[in-house]
Amino acid sequence: MNATARNILRKLATLLVSLIVASLVVFLLINLLPGDVTGVILGANADPGSVAQLRAAMGLDQPLIMRYFSWLSGMIHLDFGTSIFTGQAISEQLPHRLEATFSLVFAGMILALLLAIPLGMIGALRRGRKSGIMVSVLSQLGMAVPAFLAGMVLTIVFAVKLQVFPANGYVPFRDNPVQWAHYLVLPVLSIAIVQGAVLTRYTRSAFIEVIKQDYFRTARAIGWRYWAALMRHGLRNASLQVITVLGLQLSTLLVGAIVVEQVFAIPGLGTYLISAVSQRDLTVVQAVVMILVSAVLVINALVDVVYRLLDPRIRQGVE
Repeated sequence: MNATARNILRKLATLLVSLIVASLVVFLLINLLPGDVTGVILGANADPGSVAQLRAAMGLDQPLIMRYFSWLSGMIHLDFGTSIFTGQAISEQLPHRLEATFSLVFAGMILALLLAIPLGMIGALRRGRKSGIMVSVLSQLGMAVPAFLAGMVLTIVFAVKLQVFPANGYVPFRDNPVQWAHYLVLPVLSIAIVQGAVLTRYTRSAFIEVIKQDYFRTARAIGWRYWAALMRHGLRNASLQVITVLGLQLSTLLVGAIVVEQVFAIPGLGTYLISAVSQRDLTVVQAVVMILVSAVLVINALVDVVYRLLDPRIRQGVE
């Protein structure tokens, strides 16, 4: 087994341990909160017999460790339990909510990358000139604008004033791909503006570092044009830094998308979580938080693996 395969297996083992530890932390934080969910369901004046009966039905009379392993076993089999208030299986609610959230997040990041890479290259190659300065100014402004504020401005302009796109709502891709894209335009743009600004700054810095390297100057000396030399010799090296930042931003965005979902009334994980918190539906809160934490850990692991595959120095064990 070569070094790359060993590193990937080691990273997968670390990911597995991290997921187990994360599940324990999430379970303890949710289940050790003050108060009793039975009191929320039955009311403060419920008689002790009804409370005891409900606790037994919900499995709350079992030892904490037994409840944890039961919950962990259920998650492994994609059984996240039942909502306390609706009585619906959480696993039945998750697919369309995951689709909505992941559609928003990944479409937003893809658009952000499509904006950031060419703008970052322009900012690096033409730094000190008007176009390069403009890229820097716009990226700074984009970083200063919260995603929800960008969403509100886009809604006022394109949904209220121009009435080009809907102000809120969501249509699943399987129902109508065209309407799915139509409803996602504004929320995706609100994410792409902010994330694209962040990625542009890092992309610009990465390409500036590439321009300073000997291999780039050598390419220029033998007749390569700036753009050709940057695309041929610099894109892969600059991508290492961009991928690292992209992983961090994507992890942050999975949690931050909750606000964007609220602005555009998208029925994703964020709105599901907020609704569950307001109702003290701890089973749903526990499941959604664990899904978000797992997604962040998996993304970070994938970024690390991709980084190792792209950088030969890491593959060879050179720090």
